[in-house]
Amino acid sequence: MAFDPGEVSKASRFHALMRLVRIEHTLFSLPYAYVGALLSGFPVTWAEIVLMSFALLGLRTAALAYNNIADIDIDSLNPRTWNRPLIRGAVKVSDAWWLVVVGSVIYFISAVLLNIWTALLSPIPWVLALSYPQGKRKHSFPHLHLGLTLAMAVAGGTIAVAGNASLLEALLRIPWAFYFGVLFWVAGFDTIYALMDYEFDVENGVGSIPARFGIKKARNVALAFHLFAVILFGIAGPLYGLGWVYTAGWVVASALIIYENYLSRKSLENVPKAFNLNLPIGLILTLSAIADVLIKLGGG
Repeated sequence: MAFDPGEVSKASRFHALMRLVRIEHTLFSLPYAYVGALLSGFPVTWAEIVLMSFALLGLRTAALAYNNIADIDIDSLNPRTWNRPLIRGAVKVSDAWWLVVVGSVIYFISAVLLNIWTALLSPIPWVLALSYPQGKRKHSFPHLHLGLTLAMAVAGGTIAVAGNASLLEALLRIPWAFYFGVLFWVAGFDTIYALMDYEFDVENGVGSIPARFGIKKARNVALAFHLFAVILFGIAGPLYGLGWVYTAGWVVASALIIYENYLSRKSLENVPKAFNLNLPIGLILTLSAIADVLIKLGGG
């Protein structure tokens, strides 16, 4: 199964760098921070939106560049990932390290400029994001690690707009139902994604739920994660005062999540198609929540 969202398909060096950091995945994660900010109930300024965007851009760039560096040994052995930038030599390892450094600097400067709590707490998401590649070498649940990493964008959005509030108040204002919804949703689709590498992971001792429990049980675990996510996203609507726009988005996104599981259970050949559904799922959930809040703020 040759599907790999990180493969290089053009000769352009710029294209290779964008594939290395999967720029679309970074853009995909921005709305989660905005949801965390808007659902917190704290006032949100344009300066905070810009700074949290730069923080997330920097962190994701550093994390994805480092993930490629850390996984060179694994990716060079797996035929599915032979077209990744560092394996093909389209990007030098030294350039990837520069992306880690520059991305980290942008992240920490943005965090310091936001407020005292983002400054003090900034090492936590950084360590979580950059330690992800080690998860598959230590245990069989790196999917939950990835889910926790992306869910931190929701928490980070709330902390970013906390201003002079106490840390306790900021933590209490995090939309935890949405946070854990993101965690389980990501863990579920990453488990589905790992089905493609089942044989390779078993043979090479790479940790994953499919490698640990087998394909059938992994599909059941992914479905369980996704059912938790659907319930949590559903609870988020009334819990945070969201209206019909978000409810409609939740219904459509939930249907796509179930369809994603149906596809992956029907055939392993469907895994790429199932995995690609997550971009519209994420956009529908986050943009419907954001739209609902903005409509209310506008008096609609």
